[in-house]
Amino acid sequence: MIVAGFGFTSRATADSLAAALAATGYKDEVTLMAAPWDKAMQPALLDLSKEMRVMIMAITSSKLEAAQTATQSPLSRLLRRTGSVAEAAALAAAGPGATLLCTRHISKDRMATCAIAKGADT
Repeated sequence: MIVAGFGFTSRATADSLAAALAATGYKDEVTLMAAPWDKAMQPALLDLSKEMRVMIMAITSSKLEAAQTATQSPLSRLLRRTGSVAEAAALAAAGPGATLLCTRHISKDRMATCAIAKGADT
């Protein structure tokens, strides 16, 4: 399983998310998307999910906080208690033993981030 984890502002568009995903270089390999529970049903992510025909997993705050991220953003740490929302979401969704294939990439409009994780079963 290849998971695209997302972190994004409420002003992010599907284009913002797509740009962050494209920057990772893994767009065509993604089999699942993940985002914090309170963002997983945002229209921008739903639009991208529908376009790509990939399901979204909502990640709880406790799972975001438990993930060990490579990136350490002070803002993410303050607001979400994790170094990178995108990395934490990807790792949590990919499950135990997951590894990051790609640390977070930021969309050009700075509204979205995306990171890629690989599940231990793949």
